[in-house]
Amino acid sequence: MTPEQLSDLIVASLADLSASGAITLPAGVPETVTVERPRVKEHGDYATNVALKMAKQAGMPPRDFAGLVADRLGAQEGIAGVDVAGPGFLNITVAAGAQGQVADDIVAAGSAYGGSEVGGKQKVNVEFVSANPTGPVTLASARWAAVGDTLSRLFEASGYQVTREYYFNDHGAQIDRFTRSLLASARDLPTPADGYPGQYIADVAAAVVADHPDAPDLPDDEALEAFRTHGVGIMFDEIKQTLRDFRVPFDVYYHENDLHESGAVDRAIARLRELGNIYEKDGATWLRTEKYGDDKDRVIVRSDGQGAYISGDAAYYLDKRERGFERCIILLGADHHGYVGRMMALCAAFGDEPGVNLEIIIGQMVNLLSHGSVVRMGKRSGNIVTLLDLVDEIGVDAARYALVRNHIETNLDIDVDLWAKATSDNPVFYVQYAHARVASILRNAGELGLEPESHPGLLAHEKEGELLRALAEFPRVVAAATTLREPHRVARYLEDTAASYHRFYDNCRVLPMGDDDPTDLHRARLRLVDATRIVLANGLGLLGVSAPERM
Repeated sequence: MTPEQLSDLIVASLADLSASGAITLPAGVPETVTVERPRVKEHGDYATNVALKMAKQAGMPPRDFAGLVADRLGAQEGIAGVDVAGPGFLNITVAAGAQGQVADDIVAAGSAYGGSEVGGKQKVNVEFVSANPTGPVTLASARWAAVGDTLSRLFEASGYQVTREYYFNDHGAQIDRFTRSLLASARDLPTPADGYPGQYIADVAAAVVADHPDAPDLPDDEALEAFRTHGVGIMFDEIKQTLRDFRVPFDVYYHENDLHESGAVDRAIARLRELGNIYEKDGATWLRTEKYGDDKDRVIVRSDGQGAYISGDAAYYLDKRERGFERCIILLGADHHGYVGRMMALCAAFGDEPGVNLEIIIGQMVNLLSHGSVVRMGKRSGNIVTLLDLVDEIGVDAARYALVRNHIETNLDIDVDLWAKATSDNPVFYVQYAHARVASILRNAGELGLEPESHPGLLAHEKEGELLRALAEFPRVVAAATTLREPHRVARYLEDTAASYHRFYDNCRVLPMGDDDPTDLHRARLRLVDATRIVLANGLGLLGVSAPERM
């Protein structure tokens, strides 16, 4: 029995009590109730505070209300006992057969277990990374890559239609600095004072020259245009390949230049003007954002006729909405914190609902540690640590897991010495080893001609119950990680579940010893092992991490 199924039974009990007149609920019976796993195992398998929540509405003392629910719920099939505790908590013990049914349900669902259709095919655009193509993917951008892709996988598992989008900033001063740096390298000149250092600049410049040998000798304007056109393309191809190798596929690469060349900026301003949110002052065109919560109104077109930065934001947001996205999510670094208020005001100025049609998730920085010290410079860039530096040290699996394992709002230190270890101290190794151990048991069982079978009532051992309850939590973890935008919940859940599995394995013999004949209990435990394999594989899949069969 899963927590969701138990919630349904409690709701049904409330409905029966209400229909019989035993309780009166003016606000009606709730659709769901909170069901949790108690911290103390003597308190049963699950607990609910439904009586404390609803007794006042019913005009009854909480313990009296709880007693009525306990009597009705205790009579339901699959419930072994219900106790009233403290001021009115209900501690619930589930019958072994009902709890054991979880393993059968998981095996039946297979790769779909943990997911749902709650999204109703709503179209979601997740924009992340979006780093300027002026250098390799940095360690900070690597975090957004791992988190953004994992969030996208969670949305997909929850029934949403997801588009992963990269905003390609090929317009502005940083591209100019990048281009001048390339040309200086090609001409064997010092890096400009505001330019980009690093070996990658020399490599990109050399690649441009290899394809266009005359480029460095052209007049400055023509040379800069040649290095801009070809250099940015080479750099962006490298970024795309790096992200693909990191298992982060993008559906759309949107070019900022297109907004300015297609007339999208003018269309966005015209739309905002129609809505009464544009005015003229001091020769400039202004956007009314203060009335939507921003600290001041914003210039959208400067007095010289050039669009301010927010003009591109307006055009890009409207473009996403016109492409049919009901929810636009953007992942940004901590240095963009001041950007949130104006973007939410912009969303409202278009008549949309901030927090619903537009969400902005702010993440903190990442440090790479080696031998206890922060790694300051990377191998390729010379002045920054890159995603490739991290992958070189610990591999893709460990890198993705490490980048997602902590709440995105916390600063993250990645100790490469820890994450490179093939020991249980390494969280990703610990979870992957549990999966490999499960796969090994199933292979060995197959060699013995022993197949998993459904005997849910036999899974009555304390450690079997603990593991079953852990597996039953997976859909709720996925739902919470999706709703709260907290993918780290999946990683922490997998570690807890792997620990539950190891405790089960250490206490419950799965395969017969020596020449002993297999029993139905062995087959039932194999079904539980198979269910564990599915949950671990599904969870690792949501993180974009492999589930190895052997280690």
